[in-house]
Amino acid sequence: MTSTFAPAPGAAPVVRQILTQASMEARLMLRNGEQLLLAVVIPVIILVAGVRGSERINLDYDVQTFAPGVLALAIMSTSFTALAIATGFERRYGLIKRLGASPLSRTSLLSAKVLALLAVEALQVVVIGGVAFAMGWEPDISVLGLLVTILLGTTAFASLGLLLAGAVRAEATLAVANLVYLLLMAGGAVVLPASAYGSFGDVVTWLPSGALGEAMRAALDDAAVAWRGLAVLAAWTVIGSIATAKTFRWE
Repeated sequence: MTSTFAPAPGAAPVVRQILTQASMEARLMLRNGEQLLLAVVIPVIILVAGVRGSERINLDYDVQTFAPGVLALAIMSTSFTALAIATGFERRYGLIKRLGASPLSRTSLLSAKVLALLAVEALQVVVIGGVAFAMGWEPDISVLGLLVTILLGTTAFASLGLLLAGAVRAEATLAVANLVYLLLMAGGAVVLPASAYGSFGDVVTWLPSGALGEAMRAALDDAAVAWRGLAVLAAWTVIGSIATAKTFRWE
């Protein structure tokens, strides 16, 4: 009997490659306890502690202020810190090198990681938003502003996280990513509005952290679209993506 089997070797379509890689990335993130700590547990602790602490010392900040800022912090922690650390160690263990031998390009890898981040961030919004609602949060939402802010915040920080992970050793990535996270959390106008930093507030709004925080507050407090903040995030996305595409090393 003559076989009609005709092998047709070749790469899968780019969209299928990206979706498959994104699905795997999302599952790995949700199974990693350290990344879940960064993604959900720490932001929830900051939300509760910030609101209760402000009440005790009579600050003007309440859950209306903290909830959008903590959501912005969660996006930053997932798309920058967790992604940079995970990718850095993937390079160290040779996983990225093996992906480099596949048809998956740098652009496709970045796209897949961003899609995985968006899936995890949807979970973050549900959990953190649920805690905030339980504490009396009453947002005034611009759906367009919220969705565009999450998308551009994710792409901006993901491109910067991959830039860091692809340029230095895993141990250095771990140290630098955590240091940058702490510095931006404390002084980057993420959790608290830029007005809380006095004259320095005008400077931090040009950072991706400040732009993300201000855009999130506009979308959830004022039902508005912070076009200036979104433009800053878009600029950081372009800068980070170009730099990552040119410098990212598979091993």
